[in-house]
Amino acid sequence: FGPFPTLLHRTPYDKSAARLSEVSVANPVPKSNLAVAADLARGGYVVLNQDCRGRYASEGSFQKYLGEGEDGFDTLDWARSQSWCSGVFGTFGLSYSAHVQTALAVLHPEGLEAMFLDSGGFWNAYQGGVRRGGTFEMKQVTWAFKHARLSDAAKDPQVAAALDAEDISAWILAQDWHRGASPMRHVPDYEDYLFDQWERGRFDEFWQKPELYAAAHYPALARCPVFLMTGWFDPYAETMFEHYKGIRAAGGQAEIVMGPWLHGRRSQTFAGEADFGPRSRLDDSIALNYDTLRHGWFDRWLKRDDATALPPSVRWFCLGGGSLRKTADGRIAMGGTWRNDTHWPASKVQIIPYHLASGGLLSKIPQPAGQAVLVSDPKRPVPTLGGAITSGEPVMAGGIFNQVTQPSTFAAKAPFGPLTSDPNTLSFTTEPLTEAVEIAGLVAAELTLRADVPDMDIAIKLVDVAPPNSDYPEGFSANLTDGILRLRYRDSWEAPKLMTKGETVTIRVEAAPIAALFAAGHRIRLDIAGSNFPKFDVNPQTGEEVPNAKGHSVATAQFALADCRLLLPVMAP
Repeated sequence: FGPFPTLLHRTPYDKSAARLSEVSVANPVPKSNLAVAADLARGGYVVLNQDCRGRYASEGSFQKYLGEGEDGFDTLDWARSQSWCSGVFGTFGLSYSAHVQTALAVLHPEGLEAMFLDSGGFWNAYQGGVRRGGTFEMKQVTWAFKHARLSDAAKDPQVAAALDAEDISAWILAQDWHRGASPMRHVPDYEDYLFDQWERGRFDEFWQKPELYAAAHYPALARCPVFLMTGWFDPYAETMFEHYKGIRAAGGQAEIVMGPWLHGRRSQTFAGEADFGPRSRLDDSIALNYDTLRHGWFDRWLKRDDATALPPSVRWFCLGGGSLRKTADGRIAMGGTWRNDTHWPASKVQIIPYHLASGGLLSKIPQPAGQAVLVSDPKRPVPTLGGAITSGEPVMAGGIFNQVTQPSTFAAKAPFGPLTSDPNTLSFTTEPLTEAVEIAGLVAAELTLRADVPDMDIAIKLVDVAPPNSDYPEGFSANLTDGILRLRYRDSWEAPKLMTKGETVTIRVEAAPIAALFAAGHRIRLDIAGSNFPKFDVNPQTGEEVPNAKGHSVATAQFALADCRLLLPVMAP
């Protein structure tokens, strides 16, 4: 019997459970981790499924993200001594099961020869996945509450009843965020790890731990070929591109696929209110299905089945170009097309500035000097309407949404309607385009402003404004990507500095990468606000840290428009 190449899959989500991501168009019923292992075993692999420490069948205490590398290392060390193991290893998994892979790889485990990273594996948790631009990603709160209820501690009927009596939505909305007063207080281990991450606003030694900061360890990750995959509406889109660039720069082999998908939803055609058509799925576009793609990757590198050195492969889905009519299931037909290159950023990309001007104009031509005033009220935050989001239930969902609030929109207040009419939002829009503009890459805004508070956030959002038709008589404003910056971190992530009243500052706010086609007749829009909630926590604007703030201030910021511009990664014809 054997020896065989061995694949390791580690999960905090129950090694025996079904996984919603393990589906295909032909077989839409989710497969269990055990069924996935059986399929791979039939292909000549030993597969190890392991619950992470402190989760389900594994003993110990769960500390989210921490210690996973060492536990994976010890597992491979044990497997290496077994008669059925050839000493050749691969790792695979999605989300947290990708995070544990990079945490392991930076420790240089002997025999690790291929990785299949799907929607995770922290490039820099401080800048994507836990925090972003100095703010805290509130999906960490909703995740903690859900999994506290599923923890061993909640097997105690009193703990379970206490958690069931909590209203996580109301607690998030109230912004009374303090350790010891959260819904997670009934399971102290979960509250402690959550607030440990939330209270650490600076980029300190905690965030530089190898399991949270693979960016410092790309020579280790480059030791074996890595397959990278996720979707534009997944929080780890930027992470996967940073991995690709870092591994390639270190001399390693990497391939990447970026679809128009939500977290793990690679076999469906929609994200939020937008549908991208049947060719947007992984199935029959990138591979026959997910199983064959994953299996083929390991066969290439662990069995040396056609393991020749191949040029780096970058495949991405460019959103847009559809009919914009309403589909049978009520979504807008946004459409899209697969693109490919051997580089990222893409070879044909040119950074084109679009200038902000008075009257809400966005133009490629610099405009006369002007000013715009933004008001930001922490008690009236600008609501999140889609984006790159996972684990946000019950307060937010990912994908593309028409940027119009409804009574059902979390945190929205009357009068409901387009975000452009929100008093806490500035919008800058081009004239209708005379020819199509295609973008692919990182979007950023360079802004010059002064504010009357010591600290505030600046959130940006790129929007594709489609013209009206009979299905959408008011048109459709589709969010494409967004970003945020807490201004105390404008100069340094390690040494934050508050603003003095009236101080003029110039900042750069980066949004996650995206690929989209703005068709002729559409307009490009940039929204600027002081919040994007509940995607990110709300800055009290008093200079206090979040969480644990005791008050709040309304901020007024004046933008010097002559020194403000949107930077778009435009594909040359």
